[in-house]
Amino acid sequence: MKIDQLRELLKDKRVIEEINRHLWIESQKAGYSIGIERATDEWLRLYAEGWMKYHLPEKFTVLQAKKRKGAARTKRAEKTKKAVSRSKK
Repeated sequence: MKIDQLRELLKDKRVIEEINRHLWIESQKAGYSIGIERATDEWLRLYAEGWMKYHLPEKFTVLQAKKRKGAARTKRAEKTKKAVSRSKK
């Protein structure tokens, strides 16, 4: 997920509640507070996509479509780059 998508996700009160829950659980496991920054980073990396898929399926579908388009564009660019480098040899 891109940073602007993550920022938008963090505006959702339910996401903040999930991050706070993650903070509490992981801090209990560790025996000390892991801190809100670490909890946020971990939750976004590990659970954001699944949470979004379940709670915001429309946005998730749009995000996946954009991701596929970006991947296809990258593949085309790589093929073009390879073809150009071959023609130079």
